[in-house]
Amino acid sequence: MNNLGQPLSFRVTGPIVLWMTVYPILPDPEDPRLTRRVTGVDHEGRPIETLVTVERPLTLFLNAQETVTMMTVGDYPDYLAVGYLKNQNMLHDDDRVTGVEYDADIDTVVVRTERTTDYEERLKKKTLTSGCAQGTVFGDVMESFERAALPADAILKTSWLYALIKKVNTTPSLYLAAGAIHGSVLCQADQPLIYMEDVGRHNAVDKIAGFMMLEGVAAADKIIYTTGRLTSEMVIKTVQMGIPVLVSRSGFTAWGVELAREANLTLVGRARGKRFVALSGEGRIVYDADPTAIGEEPSYLRRKASLADDAV
Repeated sequence: MNNLGQPLSFRVTGPIVLWMTVYPILPDPEDPRLTRRVTGVDHEGRPIETLVTVERPLTLFLNAQETVTMMTVGDYPDYLAVGYLKNQNMLHDDDRVTGVEYDADIDTVVVRTERTTDYEERLKKKTLTSGCAQGTVFGDVMESFERAALPADAILKTSWLYALIKKVNTTPSLYLAAGAIHGSVLCQADQPLIYMEDVGRHNAVDKIAGFMMLEGVAAADKIIYTTGRLTSEMVIKTVQMGIPVLVSRSGFTAWGVELAREANLTLVGRARGKRFVALSGEGRIVYDADPTAIGEEPSYLRRKASLADDAV
C-alpha cells in the first residue's frame, strides 16, 4: 500500500522475497505532509530556516470501538493501525481484515474484521510504557509474550549485519532531512526490505507488523533493525511478531535485555561501523566477516547516533 493506504503492485508470499535491491517502501523526505519548514535563530542570533518533523493525532477504531489516539508522523496509517492492533493481541493471526478505512479530514482510521470484537475490558487495563508518544502495552500482552516461541535455527551472519548497517544508514530518510524521528527496517539476510519511520520507535515497528500481516510476510527468517533504544516494548513487539533477531545502533534497557533472554531473542545493540554488542541470543551469530576489514563508521553518519547512545 502507498502512503494513502492504496494497494501497491507487489506481493510477498511466505518466506520468498520478490525484490532484492530496492525498497518497495521507504521514507519519502520530499513528502510535504511529513515535514514543515520553520524559521528561528542560531547560537549566534542569526536567522535560520530549517525542516522539522510533523506529528499529528490518529484515532484508531477496531470495528465500532475506539481503541486509542496516537501521535504519528502520518504516513502509512493503514499499516500502523493493523500493526498496532496485532501487537496488542487485538488482531489474531487467523483474523481476516475485511477493510481499512482512513479519513484524513478527521485523522481517523477504522480497521474492520470478519470476527466480532469487543475489547472494552482490555482497554481499561492499558499501561503507559517508556516508548515515545503514545506507546501502550496491555496487561495480557505479557501472557502472549511468555507463550511465544522463536525459531531456534535462525542465524545472524556478521557479514549481513555489517552490510545492513551501511545500507540502512545511507538510505534517504526523514531523520537525515529533519531529525526528531525513529526508523525501523524489516530485513532478510543482508537485504533491507521495507523502511518505516515515525515519531515513536514503537509506531515504526507497528507499521512493519501491519505490513507483514496484510501482505502475508513470513517472520522466521527476518531481522528488525531500529534506530531507537532496545527497550522492553521493542523486545515484546519483536517477539510478538515472531522475528528472531532485533538490531539497533542505540543501547539497551535492563528489562529489555531480561525479556530478550527469556524469549531467546537475539538482541544486538550499539551496532555502528565494525562494532556491536550482543546481550541475548548470541548463539545465533555466525562470525563470518573480518571486523578489521570493515573499519569505523564514517563521521558523516555519526549524527544518526546520539552522544549519550540512547536519544529519545
